[in-house]
Amino acid sequence: MDKQEVRRYIRALKSDYSLAEKRGRSKSVWENVEQSEPFKNAKVVLAYWSMDDEVFSHDFVSKWAEQKVVLLPCVCDENLEVRRFEGKDRLSLGVRYSILEPTGDLVQDLDSIDLILVPGIAFDTAGNRLGRGKGYYDKILNQTRAYKIGVCFDFQLLDKVPIESHDVKMDQVIYSI
Repeated sequence: MDKQEVRRYIRALKSDYSLAEKRGRSKSVWENVEQSEPFKNAKVVLAYWSMDDEVFSHDFVSKWAEQKVVLLPCVCDENLEVRRFEGKDRLSLGVRYSILEPTGDLVQDLDSIDLILVPGIAFDTAGNRLGRGKGYYDKILNQTRAYKIGVCFDFQLLDKVPIESHDVKMDQVIYSI
């Protein structure tokens, strides 16, 4: 399958699950992330504020922002900016995609990030990631040496996803069980 076919295939699979079911399946993902050595050792974590079709991250982000520096991405033109998460009440609706984004301090030093938790449409067993097609994450992932963990539902983990030279491989993929 090409990238668009994989995206359609995964979108159809996601539609079989209610929002509540996806939230329930997300719990095992975050439990496994919390038990991983890269997460335990990380002081600065770039996470994400989930959309309805992604591994639900709101509770995880809020919980860990009290103990670690948690950063979230913001869409700015054709790139992602990274800002500090300072609580749910400090999120605002993004202009580009109507995604809630942090209003905290802009982070310029991407080398300060220890761990990046990356959503995706699909991942494969070799750590390759298929995103939504805009390349936002690949641009930022190429600028840092942080450990990269892809997070997904079990049905998003495929044997192989189509990749291109600019696609950035994950160091690890954690999925729901």
